[in-house]
Amino acid sequence: VPSSVSGAKPTVLMPDPFYQVYAGAAVLAGAEPVFVAARAETGFLPDFEALPRDVLERAALAYLCTPANPQGTVADRAYLRRLLDLARREDFVLAIDACYGDIYTGDPPPGIFEVCADDPLGADHFIAFHSLSKRSNVPGLRSGFVAGDAALISDYARLRSYSGGASPLPVLETATALWNDEVHVDESRALYQRKFDRAEKLFAGKNGFYRPAGGFYLWLEVGDGEDAAQRLWRETGVKVMPGGYLSRSDLDTDTGQAPGAPYIRIALVHEPEVTEAALARVAAVL
Repeated sequence: VPSSVSGAKPTVLMPDPFYQVYAGAAVLAGAEPVFVAARAETGFLPDFEALPRDVLERAALAYLCTPANPQGTVADRAYLRRLLDLARREDFVLAIDACYGDIYTGDPPPGIFEVCADDPLGADHFIAFHSLSKRSNVPGLRSGFVAGDAALISDYARLRSYSGGASPLPVLETATALWNDEVHVDESRALYQRKFDRAEKLFAGKNGFYRPAGGFYLWLEVGDGEDAAQRLWRETGVKVMPGGYLSRSDLDTDTGQAPGAPYIRIALVHEPEVTEAALARVAAVL
């Protein structure tokens, strides 16, 4: 999408912390990544509306992951509506990363299509990505789907045809079977809830613990995420992700830290028995 400001690079807006592919894709496209802090004070959601005028004027695209990686935050309907209105007003594409949409606590997270169900403009200015990697625990399948603005989908299909990204027929058959089955998704979601139950018993009232609305991560505040990750690996053999490795800029003026730096991300992806034993070790060290 060409910039509306002559001679200036278009911007790609993204939450911070963020999925690293967002930034890499922006750079490959010749755009300027703009990292918008998603801290506890904002409910771990980025406030795109507060960005400076010149950044919004150059915006070509904005990413939003909901439920979020790593914090597990779910954007409600009102937030999604405001963000879509902003995208249309400023003429940028809203890219919804909904890869964790089937992993949640309580009610299912609202989707962008639900928000626009009665919108006369339909899917104008947005595109949504879904994946079997998290929903069905098959990251090696590399299969998902994208839906949204018809013009964007047409461009996307053209890009795929030139990049040779076709899925083999056995992958398509497997994906079809997985999308048509909800039983395994319900069972998987129940297993995650069991693991979160255990985590809550161990961490409630400690390290800023909260039970995320979606996803399968714990986002624990430890002061220095890199130091904690090294200590946990050395003392417990448990591998976690330093939050600063998912965070880039917008340093806190009081602490000098990036938004994710004080945190660690723990992925509850092993079998319940293994996960519960690992969480006990982590709790003892922290």
